[in-house]
Amino acid sequence: MPDTRTRNAHDHLLLTPDSFVRAALPGMSKATAIVHAAPACGARFTEYTVELETGGSFQTGPYQTFVYVLSGKLHCGKTALSPGHYAYIPPASPLTLSSKKATRAVVIEKTYMPYGDAGPTPPAFFTGDSNAVQTTPMLGDPSVGIQALLPDDSAFDFAVNVMTFQPGATLPMIEAHVMEHGLLMLEGGGVYRLGEHWYAVSAGDYIWMAPFCPQWFGALGKAPAKYLIYKDWNRHPLQSA
Repeated sequence: MPDTRTRNAHDHLLLTPDSFVRAALPGMSKATAIVHAAPACGARFTEYTVELETGGSFQTGPYQTFVYVLSGKLHCGKTALSPGHYAYIPPASPLTLSSKKATRAVVIEKTYMPYGDAGPTPPAFFTGDSNAVQTTPMLGDPSVGIQALLPDDSAFDFAVNVMTFQPGATLPMIEAHVMEHGLLMLEGGGVYRLGEHWYAVSAGDYIWMAPFCPQWFGALGKAPAKYLIYKDWNRHPLQSA
């Protein structure tokens, strides 16, 4: 009987590639999605990997959208996004993203929450390259690097970072906080504590963490571990999407 490392708990979810199921979402042509996180699991956002064939395309909808290219090349308007490149697309700004060859990208969608000086207007469309983003040591530890892909601006109600752990590096503490996370392992591997459980994780795995889920990561192996991580922030906890 087959087994899997995939686990579904009340405050976290670990999805491994052997359990991925692919299906097209509305607006997709010659493309399919692997939905990793959605309200059905308790998340207040949606995250999925879209896999496009040659000539494939998909459309953004009413939500603000963040797209990060994993492989291939994604055409976003007049901009071609290569691996490590990303785009922020404001809500209610329909855009068709297309590929001329097989391409994989991570898509995060979230209802926009206006706040303070940001008013009702969300940030404008922009693109970036994670390879050009400065790496900041986490709490002064050079073995754990953080690359912030979105500006530190109150207009944004979420953040997306790339975190890189040198072999043997760990988070400095077991965290438990009001923010929820969506995490895709990009490279390497290690061990993740989620709640009272410990999991071996490797490139391709996806983790959703509910608010206040105790969490900790340590990198294992001879190569660095890298992951892409989402969190909601910059809004009062009494606000709801």
